[in-house]
Amino acid sequence: MATLYVENVPDDLYEALREQARRKRSSISAEVLELLEQFVPTERELRTRRDAIRRLRAHPSPSPGPFPSTEEMQREDREM
Repeated sequence: MATLYVENVPDDLYEALREQARRKRSSISAEVLELLEQFVPTERELRTRRDAIRRLRAHPSPSPGPFPSTEEMQREDREM
C-alpha cells in the first residue's frame, strides 16, 4: 500500500479537515482516505459506472426525454 504526503495545505482547509475528523472521532489520515475514496474514482469504479450507463441506455424510458413528464409524476404521486 502506498503512502501519500501532502505539503502546503492551507491552514483553514487543514482546520476544517481536523474538525470534521474530530466530529467523526477519527484521525485526520482516516478522514483524508475516506474523502479520497469518495471523490477520486478508481479504474474499477469508472468501469462499473460505464457498465451501469450502458445498461440504462439499453432500456430507454417509456416517456419522451430522460425524465418523466409532470403529468406522469403527479399521477404516480396520486397512486401512492
